[in-house]
Amino acid sequence: MDKRYEVTDSPLDPGRYIAMVTRPEAGAVATFTGHVREWTKGRRTLSLAYEAYVPMAERMLETIAEEVKVKWPEAEVAVGHRIGPLAISDIAVVVAVSTPHRHSSYEANSFIMERIKEDVPIWKKEIQEDGEWWKGEEAQ
Repeated sequence: MDKRYEVTDSPLDPGRYIAMVTRPEAGAVATFTGHVREWTKGRRTLSLAYEAYVPMAERMLETIAEEVKVKWPEAEVAVGHRIGPLAISDIAVVVAVSTPHRHSSYEANSFIMERIKEDVPIWKKEIQEDGEWWKGEEAQ
């Protein structure tokens, strides 16, 4: 059985997460894929590396999904986040949310991404042409 809330070092397939939340009563599946971009604040990124405390990160993803169910009771959620080295254009995160109508699917998807960035113990290291640093310690 596929894990609905996972942190993995394997490439992410958005179709897997979409399939986990697709159901007859859902008229909308909002899917977000976050990719490694080449340019950040005028600096060229060569690659990223993610690390995580996996058991806690997966539990936090599940907790966020439970929060979604309180705010959007008809929502179904699946989330995958990749760790390890990632190249430009690789998918770092997939969030899939199904609901009967599109508006709540969009809202829940956005809510999940904000909560992941704020509270899930996953750390990003940016490897750029002029150096490398963990997200949060880079020069502003």
